[in-house]
Amino acid sequence: MIERYSRPQMAEIWTQQNKYQKWLDVEIAACEAWAKLGKIPPESLNVIKEKANFDVDKVDEIEKVVKHDVIAFLTSVAEYVGPDSRFIHMGMTSSDVLDTSYAMLLKESGEMILDGIRKLMEALKRRAMEHKMTPMMGRSHAIHAEPVTFGLKMAIWYDEMRRNEARMERAIDVISVGMISGAVGTFAHMPMEIEETVCKNLGLKPAPASTQIIQRDRHAEFFTTLAIIASSIEKFAVEIRHLQRTEVYEAEEPFTKGQKGSSAMPHKRNPVLSENLTGLARLVRGYALSAIENVPLWHERDISHSSVERVIGPDATVTLDFMLHRTIGLIDGLVVYPENMMKNLNQMKGLVYSQQIMLKLVDKGITREEAYSFVQRNAMKVWEEGADFKEELLADADLMKLLSKDEIEEAFNLEYYLKNIDNIFKRVFDN
Repeated sequence: MIERYSRPQMAEIWTQQNKYQKWLDVEIAACEAWAKLGKIPPESLNVIKEKANFDVDKVDEIEKVVKHDVIAFLTSVAEYVGPDSRFIHMGMTSSDVLDTSYAMLLKESGEMILDGIRKLMEALKRRAMEHKMTPMMGRSHAIHAEPVTFGLKMAIWYDEMRRNEARMERAIDVISVGMISGAVGTFAHMPMEIEETVCKNLGLKPAPASTQIIQRDRHAEFFTTLAIIASSIEKFAVEIRHLQRTEVYEAEEPFTKGQKGSSAMPHKRNPVLSENLTGLARLVRGYALSAIENVPLWHERDISHSSVERVIGPDATVTLDFMLHRTIGLIDGLVVYPENMMKNLNQMKGLVYSQQIMLKLVDKGITREEAYSFVQRNAMKVWEEGADFKEELLADADLMKLLSKDEIEEAFNLEYYLKNIDNIFKRVFDN
């Protein structure tokens, strides 16, 4: 049911091979744009398109000498192309290649994350429908409050992931921006049509204005979106961890055949998947902070952001992709215990119906303060003495002057609290 991470596609996006390929895509697209303007002869363009290639190991070897990754890359490409390589990188600066290709990588990884979000939504919807009317204890401050259903909990998570879906769509749109504007972004050595053509051919929009780099508020928004999604997943994981506590035991992670919970205690079945998700969410939030720190760069550019992005690009996207698919398996395989939910709901001997009694008393014409006092003094006997709430109410002479036995019995009705579940589900799932 729960498998190890089996989506190498995300990791492959961030390989050196794919990174350099994106660089080459940008360079060739620029050559094609120049050729349309007559600045590169057709025969030279054909040579570039046919021969342009690179050797990852050779690029790394050259970089050790020149200490500049883009120059090392261009040197390797030139060895494949020959004399016509003089037309490659014409009028461009390194950031034209780096930032445009980085946008392509983030867009590609973002679309993969979006796919994971939608698959998680499907899993949440299935479980919501399955347990739509499975009653359980609703808790505030971790203390019994009033009844809900487990399906409602899943529906709320689904609705949250729908917002995350919209956030991710926006983040992909914001980051899908390229630039071919040259040193300090003034287009001094090339017409603006080059940028427009290159971006269109690479599936990006041109940045309306740039310095020597694309402005990093875009990247901050992208990585902050990843952090919000990770935080939603952690929220789900924390709830599952609570529900699996021995004292609660209303739901449980799947425990597969042959699985062990503890090296010392053979009886243990621990919520290790959820705990893992909690830890990984902390990492993704940290990456978002790093992206925010990248926004204030010096003047038209510096490269303090570069080292950060080499880490957070692959790490944040691969980590969140892993989290999404671990959560899908967790939700699909989650074991739910309706009988324990009902047992816990009844644990406090009817206290969960206290508001209904108070409201009935208010309907009789007394103040809310008086009604609250009547109910609370009987409720405290349940907490302190283990009494039965309904019996205490029926034995309260002052209260019984206002309510009949039938009215009290009527208040102890679980269905009353679930009467709007269908309507809530319509609002969530009919959109």
